Amino acid sequence: MTATTFDIELPGWLQPLLTASKTVDPKELSRFLPPDDPAVRESAVLILLADGNEGDGPDVLLTERSWTLRSHAGQMAFPGGRSDEEDGTGTDGLIRTALREAEEETGLDPSGVEVFAIWPALWVPVSNFGVSPVLAWWREPSPVAVVDPAEVASVHRVALSALADPANRVSCIHPSGFTGPAFVVGDLFVWGFTAGLLDKLLILGGWARDWDPARVVPLPDRLVEAAWRSEGQRSQEERRLTAIEHDLGRPEGVE
Repeated sequence: MTATTFDIELPGWLQPLLTASKTVDPKELSRFLPPDDPAVRESAVLILLADGNEGDGPDVLLTERSWTLRSHAGQMAFPGGRSDEEDGTGTDGLIRTALREAEEETGLDPSGVEVFAIWPALWVPVSNFGVSPVLAWWREPSPVAVVDPAEVASVHRVALSALADPANRVSCIHPSGFTGPAFVVGDLFVWGFTAGLLDKLLILGGWARDWDPARVVPLPDRLVEAAWRSEGQRSQEERRLTAIEHDLGRPEGVE
């Protein structure tokens, strides 16, 4: 799948990202792309970018997954989920999926959201999801909060400047031994698939700053416990795929 972009009027700070999205190669985003297999489950996440405030600048919407979920418990994530039959197919279907899931998780008003790009689908091996990132400008931000505590533990708007700050960037070791980029912003620890996408977002949007991928930290204890709890419920094959998944965004030079 190639990227899809839409010609809409965007603020100047988003123009470089729109331009880069027009020609983005799937391999720029991940080393793992959906196999040609009808069993791959279609899903979408919403990468929602807002103008933010004068002090912190533009921000992105993130959620903290409930700590009681069977998979990816406690992880920071973009709003999103599996496509429903009612969402339809094609680009329109992916947009409806991303907006519907975001509304269900955070209560946002979709009428204030302007979608400007859909990146090629990426593969999450452990769940066999083909995840399409739907990029949007939050033209008219609405109040957001946890809608269902069984699904989402907290909702956050995180400044891009904080994510790009080298002081907030590390490489994270998963219990399996694999490493990938991570972000530590206040009490938030962003890692795994979401951190990999944020890393690419900063690069393509022109916001990335040099950081040291050799600065390696272990996964926090609370997330280790959640990871192993989830691992304990999986077969050996699922555990192997989980290890692959957490290697999605491993920086060059870090083993």
